[in-house]
Amino acid sequence: MTHSDAGRYSAKHAPGGSPDEKIAGAIREKVVEGEMACAEAERIGAAQGVQLEEVGRAMDLLEIRISRCQLGLFGYATEGKIVRPADQVDAALEEAVRSRLSEGRLSCIAAWTIASDRKISRMGVAAACETLKIRIKPCQLGAF
Repeated sequence: MTHSDAGRYSAKHAPGGSPDEKIAGAIREKVVEGEMACAEAERIGAAQGVQLEEVGRAMDLLEIRISRCQLGLFGYATEGKIVRPADQVDAALEEAVRSRLSEGRLSCIAAWTIASDRKISRMGVAAACETLKIRIKPCQLGAF
C-alpha cells in the first residue's frame, strides 16, 4: 500500500477483523510515529513464532505503516525506494533468481532465501532483480 493509503491499510482485510492481541502488543511496543521497520516486524514474527504474513495483517489492522523494506523497495523517507540496479549480475545469481520466478516475479520470501543461500545481502538480490528487470512481489508482510 502506498503512502496515500495511510489510514486505510485495514481495508485489505475482511471487515470486522481484529489482530491477534499478542502480536498487536508486540507491535505497539515497537511502533514509532505510526510506522515500524520491516526488520522489526521480522523480529516480532520470530519471537512470536508466526509467519510475517500474520505480523503484516496485524500491522494493517492497527493502521501501522511498514517502513525500511529490507529489499530497499519502499519506506525510506524522501527517497522511498533506495535499491539501485547492480552493476553486473553473475550467472549463478541470475539462475537462482530466474529459477524461483512465479508469473515472471520473484517473491519477497524467495529473494530472502536466495540471499541466505548465497550469503549475500537481501538488498543485493533486489539490486540484481532491478538489473534483470524482475519485479519482486508479493511482500511477506502484505505491503504489495
